[in-house]
Amino acid sequence: MDSAPHYRFYKEKQLSLVMAPFSGGQGKLGVEKGPKYMLKHGLQQDLEELGWKTEIERPLDEEEYVRKVQENTHDQYGVVKRPQLVGEATELIYNSVKSTLDKGRFPVTLGGDHSIAIGTVSAVLDKHPNAGLLWIDAHADINTLECTTSGNLHGCPVSFLLGLNKEKDEKLKSLEWVPGTLKPNKIAYIGLRDVDSDEKRILKELGIAAFSMYHVDKYGINKVIEMALEAIKDPESENTPIICSYDVDAVDPLFVPATGTPVRGGLTLREALFLVERLAETGNLVSLDIVETNPDLAVQDIHVSNTISAGCAIARCALGETLL
Repeated sequence: MDSAPHYRFYKEKQLSLVMAPFSGGQGKLGVEKGPKYMLKHGLQQDLEELGWKTEIERPLDEEEYVRKVQENTHDQYGVVKRPQLVGEATELIYNSVKSTLDKGRFPVTLGGDHSIAIGTVSAVLDKHPNAGLLWIDAHADINTLECTTSGNLHGCPVSFLLGLNKEKDEKLKSLEWVPGTLKPNKIAYIGLRDVDSDEKRILKELGIAAFSMYHVDKYGINKVIEMALEAIKDPESENTPIICSYDVDAVDPLFVPATGTPVRGGLTLREALFLVERLAETGNLVSLDIVETNPDLAVQDIHVSNTISAGCAIARCALGETLL
């Protein structure tokens, strides 16, 4: 196998599709179906046509975790829902991504809700401590256990990655494994448009680079990407590893209607794809999450097709597909 010059942190074009069919970080079943729908749409074959050798990792059993989500009604910490289950599932995902990286394979994790990034990002930071994280999302997902109002942990993964949750409680024991090593200057957001007041405060207090749809409108998507990459780069290294955690609700619901928390006024489909095309061009991408596709929330079959095809297109463009 030839080397992969566009993916300089990997000797060969080998990747693992890490299936993360988890819905416990929020309240709507169906998001656990996203990974298998993306496979049915032909994602694995498409990536192989781009020259990648692929394999599938299954750290979670979908049926088992649907049952656990439905049965764990007493798994609660204040308003926070299912912290033990989220901790258990994300640690399994963490171990799977860590194993993938140890084998020199590029991890593409298919969710599932965005709480799974507690596991994926933690694993990549273990391997690449100087990596920068691009969080592509309509939401900041930086609520702490103290300030979350919904109690849904898919709105809290960034606070765990930053180590902002230090409470010691038996009901949080399963989340004690999270290293919390992400530094505020190593994360940048793109696509924000629905940010809670406490999240705005945290972003400002920590000085985190955050580019909302206002910035996309003002500067254009290419300039926003350049500013985000500049914000997370390692000043002591020519090439900074890039983690991309991509929530499909960053894209306008006109293009991805089947997602749990849609917000109008998002990225166009071309902007959404251009973003990951630019990341592929840098040669520094080391991991990719695609989360929050929920086929059960579609009103029509075309909504399922549009959402799943958009998620697959994001993966293909991040992994080398170009228009010419």
